[in-house]
Amino acid sequence: MILADIITLWNNSWPAGLTMLVLGIGFSIVLLIADKKLQVEIDPTVDRIYQTLPRIDCGTCGFAGCSSYAKAVAADPLLIGRCAPGGSNCSQMIAQILNLQVSGGGAPKRPVVFCRAHKDDRTYNGVYAGIQTCTAANAIANVQACKFGCLGFGDCKASCKFSSIEIIDGLATIDYSKCTGCGACAKACPRGLIEMVPFNHDVMMTVACKSQETGKDTRAFCKVGCIGCKLCAKQTDAFKVDNNLARLDYDRYQPNEQFETAMKKCPTGVIVYRGKEQK
Repeated sequence: MILADIITLWNNSWPAGLTMLVLGIGFSIVLLIADKKLQVEIDPTVDRIYQTLPRIDCGTCGFAGCSSYAKAVAADPLLIGRCAPGGSNCSQMIAQILNLQVSGGGAPKRPVVFCRAHKDDRTYNGVYAGIQTCTAANAIANVQACKFGCLGFGDCKASCKFSSIEIIDGLATIDYSKCTGCGACAKACPRGLIEMVPFNHDVMMTVACKSQETGKDTRAFCKVGCIGCKLCAKQTDAFKVDNNLARLDYDRYQPNEQFETAMKKCPTGVIVYRGKEQK
């Protein structure tokens, strides 16, 4: 009786099982064919360029991300050199992939905040109670006595995808160990206070000020601003004073005693180091 029931069950079920097996094989064949037909071919040149890029999708190059830039530069080599975080080394490697030659491109550029005045170093004309952004505050005349200095509301910080900027005691401060050199912060500053500077060395010397007021006026509203005294220029002609403001020729900077002396002679301490290992 039991044997008869087993035989009956088998006779009734095996056609359905066979059908499922055939359908399974059929679907597998269809999927295999579709995979072959719809497979996206990866251009090995584009892939090599992509692997060369930092792959942080900062958008500085003008494209949506590193993948888009890799495709574009493979099609148009004139776009080589747009990757700021990758710098000249990245440009050279891409050129080699495309069997081209490009110039060295110079030192990688990093942002520098041309101000070193914290809250206690500044003079305020009143209490600003408006929208807490640098762009909004900058639209108000005389929001602080120095019209060149850092406003400290953090538009640059908000623009940074890599958390490399903090506002410390009212001053934008860059952590160069996190900075990629994408330049977003420089674009975000409404006062143009952040500039992209060629870093010929890991640590660069800079005059952290943009005030073009007379020395007397600068002293009246800032304790640490440049007063155009020219003491730095007397130590080395790599420093030039124009419109009451000292500027350094970065291509001529060398970490030696001459520049150290220029820094020590500065009466306001506005000459400082910037970089991954700030002194």
